[in-house]
Amino acid sequence: MGIDIKDIIEKDAIDEIASLRVLIERHNYNYYVLDAPEITDGEYDRLFRRLEELEQKFPEHINALSPTQRVGHEPVRTFGTVAHTMPMLSLKNAFNDEEVREFDMRLKKLLETDRIEYICEPKMDGLAVSLVYGDGEFYRGSTRGDGYVGEDVTTNLKTIRSIPLRLNIEGEKRVDGEVAPVIEARGEVYISLESFDKLNEERIAANEPPFANPRNAAAGSMRQLDPQITAQRPLNIFCYGVGRLDGFDFKTHYETLMALKEWGLRVNPLTEVVSDIEEALKYYKKLSEIRDILDYEIDGMVIKVNDLRTQERAGAIARSPRWAIAQKFPPRQEETRLIDILISVGRTGALTPVAKLEPVVVGGVTVQNASLHNMDEIERLRILKGDIVVIERAGDVIPKVVGLLKEKYGKENPYIIPKDIMPSKCPECGAAVVRTGAIYFCTGGLSCPAQLKGSIEHFVSKTALDIDGMGERNVVQLIEEGLLRDISDIYELKKDDLTTLDRWGEKSAENLILAIEESKKSTLPRLIYAFGIKGVGEATAKTLAENFGRLDALMEATEETIIDIKDIGTETARSLVEFFAEEHNLAVIERLRVHFGSFPVSDIKERGTKLTEKRFVLTGTLPTITRTEAKALIEAEGGKVSSSVSKKTDYVVAGAEAGSKLEKAERLGVTVIDEAGLMELLQE
Repeated sequence: MGIDIKDIIEKDAIDEIASLRVLIERHNYNYYVLDAPEITDGEYDRLFRRLEELEQKFPEHINALSPTQRVGHEPVRTFGTVAHTMPMLSLKNAFNDEEVREFDMRLKKLLETDRIEYICEPKMDGLAVSLVYGDGEFYRGSTRGDGYVGEDVTTNLKTIRSIPLRLNIEGEKRVDGEVAPVIEARGEVYISLESFDKLNEERIAANEPPFANPRNAAAGSMRQLDPQITAQRPLNIFCYGVGRLDGFDFKTHYETLMALKEWGLRVNPLTEVVSDIEEALKYYKKLSEIRDILDYEIDGMVIKVNDLRTQERAGAIARSPRWAIAQKFPPRQEETRLIDILISVGRTGALTPVAKLEPVVVGGVTVQNASLHNMDEIERLRILKGDIVVIERAGDVIPKVVGLLKEKYGKENPYIIPKDIMPSKCPECGAAVVRTGAIYFCTGGLSCPAQLKGSIEHFVSKTALDIDGMGERNVVQLIEEGLLRDISDIYELKKDDLTTLDRWGEKSAENLILAIEESKKSTLPRLIYAFGIKGVGEATAKTLAENFGRLDALMEATEETIIDIKDIGTETARSLVEFFAEEHNLAVIERLRVHFGSFPVSDIKERGTKLTEKRFVLTGTLPTITRTEAKALIEAEGGKVSSSVSKKTDYVVAGAEAGSKLEKAERLGVTVIDEAGLMELLQE
């Protein structure tokens, strides 16, 4: 039998593919984790291109863990959810040394000890994520979310080259000869300052709006539905701890971090073990002195108990561990001159005074505008055009005017707030401006250009009319092309209008037109909520639909009639009447009526009474239904569902992995039931 040359060539190629994958991942580790590259960028690119070439010739040997497969997924419609097996708790904040010392004293008293060793690290200003490895291979990643449930961003995390697709776990680290089944690392995704500046330069050159700050850029990049876009963003990560960890028994947090680093994950090199709280405060001072020379944003220091058994003994309260605290840096402040006070109209129609400033650099960012929030704030600050004011970036992000620089510019005379700052007519659409509390609102609503993008995005959102295919980018494009001037124009769109635009194909245009047609079958509560009326959320929209049954009846209702409805207050009633009295809004609604034919009527069944006035809290994962479905069942029988446990709670419905809510219920003596117990209550 002769030798098959083809088989030999394929075997050699398979061997080379395997070798290249190991080599490329090793160079990724050296470059991104150790910051010690062994080869030039050009040599790395040649290795990568060779692997791509071989995989194209032998596609049957491509697998998900190949370095070439970090990007290769289609855009998704929406992110799925992931329940964290262990909660991703948030940290309590301290704002001065005394609060840190109080934290230390509380811990010592609780643990009955006079000495605690801590570990300190920079508090990264990024997006917290979870990386889950099974048998050493990365298979799921998620955002922190509410600490208990996050968004599944696995495909986006795979595009970050500093995240290994396979952990470097050597034989001696294996459990019973095998790689540990589950290792969950937790870290902070961020963008370096140098990369952020370059990214914004590219966006400005492409006529795209620049990102406000590195944190927003990182969070926005991580939540892109198209992983190809995420892959183009210069994301990086530092890991700061673990969640679930099967088969390993570390004694200290420091040991855990060193293991993460050994396995191929990045750990901040500034992390340091200190002997006591005074040493931790010295670390904080050192960190504050070097923060401006770091290539990434930090907003303070994190202090953790180093000993893991001591962490367990300390436990947690509510959503925070007792064994850790974050000491925040004070806001950065500078002084500049207030040139003018301008008026900005937001998505909800709120008129916000904005300070136009002489440009000033605050914490590395040039600030020219800062929100003044409302007229009450202007009066509190006692500022006028021409004043020298103090600016700070709240949380090192949002510019804010905090007051006059009194020693340089004082006021001898009694302060009189200028009357001409807030207009009586909207500067964007000319509709009447009304005041509610401290806030002034444009009543133009559905036709106000300043509210256009926000009102359309709200109208088409998942909880409103749910028009798939009208994400932010598409909405902006359709507005810029002059195809959308108010929400009624959505129903004027034609397939031919779309296919002539960039990025629109036959299929995507057809799908959007079908989604628009389908939205006409929506429910009355969704339609009421979609209008974006101030004070009208999903629950209020449902209540209004139940009580009025038809949109026309709601439009004709008086303020007194609406106030009579339970759970609806005076301000919401007033905003409803003002909204439906505004001619601009009525014109848009009439155009919508033409397209809908007839608006939906209330399809909400009369509520049951089995759970009237009973208060429930849902926690954990239920076996057969989601918490959203359980909430709907409870509310259908007159019950109420809240997010936190208190003495007023009647029942806590607990599923698998129930967290601190269950602990609090047991502490307060609140009745705890499972899904079966809930079904029994519903059937009684």
